[in-house]
Amino acid sequence: MFHQETADAEHFEQLIVQSVRQILAKPDQQAFLHWAREHIPDILGLADAYLDQLEIQRLASVLATLIWNATPQPFNAFRPLPMDPPLPNAPCACGSGLRHGECCANLDDMPELPSELIWEALLDELTEPALREALALSAVPGPLLAKIADRWFDEDHPGRVVALLEPLFSGSLQELDARYEPAFDLLCDAYDRLEHWRKKDAFLKRLCAEGSSAMQSAAWQRRSTMHIDEGDYAQAEHAFTAALRSNPDNPSTALLEITLLAAQHKDWLAQERARFWLHRLRRLGFDDESFMDFLARVVSNPQEAMIDSHADALDPVLVDLHDWIAVISARPLPRYALVALKPTPGRVARASAMQLDLFEATPTSMYEQTALKPRNAEDAAPTKTPRGGRALPFELRPPASVRRSRTLWRALYPVDKPHSTHLTLSEDADVWSETAWVDHLLGHPELADSIDVLDDLATALYEHPESALPWISHALLGPLIERAWLILQQVLEPDTVRCLPWSRRSNRPLLRLLFRRYLCQLQEGRPAAAIHTLETLLRLNPQDNHGARAELMNHYLRDGEDERAVALAQRFPDDLLADLAYGEVLALYRLGRQERARSALNTAVRRLPHIPRYLTRKRIKQPHLSPLGVTPGGDDEAWLYREAMRDVWAAEPGVLAWLKRCAP
Repeated sequence: MFHQETADAEHFEQLIVQSVRQILAKPDQQAFLHWAREHIPDILGLADAYLDQLEIQRLASVLATLIWNATPQPFNAFRPLPMDPPLPNAPCACGSGLRHGECCANLDDMPELPSELIWEALLDELTEPALREALALSAVPGPLLAKIADRWFDEDHPGRVVALLEPLFSGSLQELDARYEPAFDLLCDAYDRLEHWRKKDAFLKRLCAEGSSAMQSAAWQRRSTMHIDEGDYAQAEHAFTAALRSNPDNPSTALLEITLLAAQHKDWLAQERARFWLHRLRRLGFDDESFMDFLARVVSNPQEAMIDSHADALDPVLVDLHDWIAVISARPLPRYALVALKPTPGRVARASAMQLDLFEATPTSMYEQTALKPRNAEDAAPTKTPRGGRALPFELRPPASVRRSRTLWRALYPVDKPHSTHLTLSEDADVWSETAWVDHLLGHPELADSIDVLDDLATALYEHPESALPWISHALLGPLIERAWLILQQVLEPDTVRCLPWSRRSNRPLLRLLFRRYLCQLQEGRPAAAIHTLETLLRLNPQDNHGARAELMNHYLRDGEDERAVALAQRFPDDLLADLAYGEVLALYRLGRQERARSALNTAVRRLPHIPRYLTRKRIKQPHLSPLGVTPGGDDEAWLYREAMRDVWAAEPGVLAWLKRCAP
């Protein structure tokens, strides 16, 4: 039944298109009726409709009359020019040879065709001068201006889109129903392309406050989507709730809810809500089978359903990578080996005569890596050895087959590794402009055995704009990182005293992937798993080039693990990171060790004097943040620590007053 209805709709749409073309080519009533009697039966397939020839002629004549009467005529200022009703004794227009009063006049009255239905086809057929004339006469129905705007937007004319659509929303917004949603979306997209952020924000606020229920819902949905893209899920949830309140039965609101839940990796809840929406929309008589099929796929696998729903809009290369990842997921893991490293001649072993100097850099904290570009970790001043740091240095070495396949890969992959501990490439590096490396990858699943290649792929995905979508990150980046993790687990003994120092370049791909794993787990709302990854990374690379200790300290404090926080701080005495120095102070205070807390505070203030002021004030002006990095002991570092941890300090009764009183 559904397929038959779809076919009938497609035939009728084709009838409108061909009729409009005929009328524009020869705007003559009688000529059009003659054309219609000859062609409409074939277009609609009436020969298979069990109608006799007279009935077919009558239906074709009636449809032709309805189409002509609804078609705007360019020569008539784009107004329809209806046919005069035939006199009862005149020959019937259907060509039956009977008088009109004895033939088609006896048919039931047919409803008029909506003018917008004809305009849909007409806008695709008008020449540019004719289109400009129609716009000048304000003849185009308001909701269909979006069709013209869409064409201009694709041609990269966002200014023309704004000029065309803004007048639609200049009057009363209560009169605009759901037909105006495409125009609303295109106007927002045009504002984005023109970087008119304030204008767009004011537009959305006005629609949320003054629009009809349909337009309010559309505006709140847009704001929710913007917050999802920014990773602000609390605000996204607030906007979604407002959209749902404005239009509770809107299927696009259902899609937004699934998107919001999938973005937060609340897959079980996405599945439950998909079941709810399937039941609700069926009860409401919603008949979009493709959307209902999407909801059914969400019930099975939310992340895969989100990818499939965006497949047509995604970069085909990402779709190919997704298929490749499905292939390699069944591939056995390769066997790597841990090979002991000999001390480098001329270097001083700090922890043991058999241990390399692992401390060639000052690590950066997580907020330096994400909010600002970190300083070059390898050129900074060396840190001191953590206490108890007697791990023996090793190199993670792949089997010979992996080394051979990697050689050709290095010749094809167009960019080098990220600089130092950075996760992204330099600004002039473009990994996606030439994709011969992707074609090579698709034909060689064995490349998934190389941690070095997995690192390159993770870096490339970070560079692709579409990978910012949470479900894309989950489906593409996640499996690559987890494969590297599983390879490591095969050779890593529990409580091992072996380390994989960053100073050994061959270890860097794995260590970088471990830090990416931490970020992914954090994004997915899995803090316990993220902490375990950080602890593993810090154990394998006690030099801690990625600043794992700072992130670990803050996680411990948020979880109330004060003893662990103190133990971590003691592993890195005299550390210059605010997270370690002031984290130890807070942990000692919460453990009731006031004297030790005061002593730790005095030490911290000597090195980082501005932080107490930034923590104790309820409001303080943000200092200048340089894109080049953080100033050790500066106001910018104090501000970033406040942003990261003031809520934890403020939650402890009396500590901010104590800090203000005791800080020198």
